[in-house]
Amino acid sequence: MRISKRFKLGVSQFQLDFVDIDPTRDTPLFVDPHFLGQRVDRWSLDASSSIRGFFQHFIQLLQDGKRSDARDLFSHLGEPNDTCFGMSRGRPNGNAIGSELADDIFESLASSTAAKTGLLADIEDTRIFVHGIDKDRVSDMATALIRGHLLKYTVEQCILWGVPLQPGIPSGDVWDDATKEWTAYLTERLVIAGRPILLVPKSIASYAKRYTPQRYHQHFVLTHLKHEHLRLNSILVRERTLKSGAKRRWVTKKSVKEYEAPFDKNYLAVFTKKHPSVFENFKAETSQTSQSVPDEELTNETLADVVAHLKASLDGMAPGHADAPAYHRLVTGILELCFYPSLISPKLETPLHDGRKRIDITFDNAADSGFFHRLHAIHGLPCSYIMIECKNYSRDVNNPELDQLAGRFGVNRGRFGLLVSRTVEDINMLILRCADAFKDGRGLLIPLSDVDLHAMLDLRLKGSLAPYEDILSDRMRRIALL
Repeated sequence: MRISKRFKLGVSQFQLDFVDIDPTRDTPLFVDPHFLGQRVDRWSLDASSSIRGFFQHFIQLLQDGKRSDARDLFSHLGEPNDTCFGMSRGRPNGNAIGSELADDIFESLASSTAAKTGLLADIEDTRIFVHGIDKDRVSDMATALIRGHLLKYTVEQCILWGVPLQPGIPSGDVWDDATKEWTAYLTERLVIAGRPILLVPKSIASYAKRYTPQRYHQHFVLTHLKHEHLRLNSILVRERTLKSGAKRRWVTKKSVKEYEAPFDKNYLAVFTKKHPSVFENFKAETSQTSQSVPDEELTNETLADVVAHLKASLDGMAPGHADAPAYHRLVTGILELCFYPSLISPKLETPLHDGRKRIDITFDNAADSGFFHRLHAIHGLPCSYIMIECKNYSRDVNNPELDQLAGRFGVNRGRFGLLVSRTVEDINMLILRCADAFKDGRGLLIPLSDVDLHAMLDLRLKGSLAPYEDILSDRMRRIALL
């Protein structure tokens, strides 16, 4: 039974920021550190920094001849699979690195051609160059190294959706990149059937199908060598005269593979040392084509049913203070569906100024294109976090509500926010008030109402992956040009 059903959250995967796992079985997803390292949101940057910090320290120990210290560091990567990610059958048994397997993998890594030649720069490179390491092992290592980040994320998501936590539960080994040491402590954790569980942001979940040795070998190494043989007119070149009299020359990848380039990780390491630009091209192409897994691939629920439910819930919710908390959660779920994967990691009632102020909802900005990317890339508005105030009023919002949201802005937090309310009778007047705030240098505030939420949900249902784009862009243009 999935987390949402077990705790009767009344929400779908489309409304959740984490992968809605069934703790009784593994989900065939992975944490791909290469994909994680390309993301621009603060959570991913911090998590990726932990992975890189560990691996650089580990490789330095090997290069300094401190093999025993490196082995000890590596041994802490073995932990039960409390994310329920991977490929084990039946009940998750933890496909993480056990002690004997850890020794085997350590020896394979430490003695690999890639390690000896200094070729390994990132932990994901072990999948390309080291025997015995594939997507499951890389995912296990990456998960262990971001355990501290996942622990905090799990607590935040449980608080957001009212999922109970248990105090005094062992954290498991947590990598501290500042001290370059492993640590452990007792903390609040999500526990299901006596088993601690870590929730994983769906934005970082991956099928791990792109950063693979097979792709590198087939589409980059063999392609490069094929062109080299053509250029040198080697014995592998075939030639045929066409009816037009022109000559066609070609080299097959199969012949190159049989002649000099077998699929072997040691060979890939030797080749890459000689031709580093080919590997850089592989990494760059993989970075450009990797994407977050769509909601539709994480659940059997249909988007049409989810949208219909959300619209009915919004229409059926009475305005007023009594239903404000329920309205906040409903809006959070709607925005998660419409804004993912550009905005991620929603939090409710984030405290500011030592708790003297609170923001109703915050999202982390993970956009690498589109409206939320243009805010800072083109318009110069800092917006690492998107701040949202929700007003479950039966009347129009006014200057006090705009001032309240603007008062939450800051250089580090961001200077952009959304003011979501039930109804706007005079949108032109509200736009004018937002324009006044913008001209006064108090940041950019964009109002949204139930009508706008309905419109975004309808656009998402029609296939738009950015149903907010035209609505927010048009509203910003009106505010900026007044």
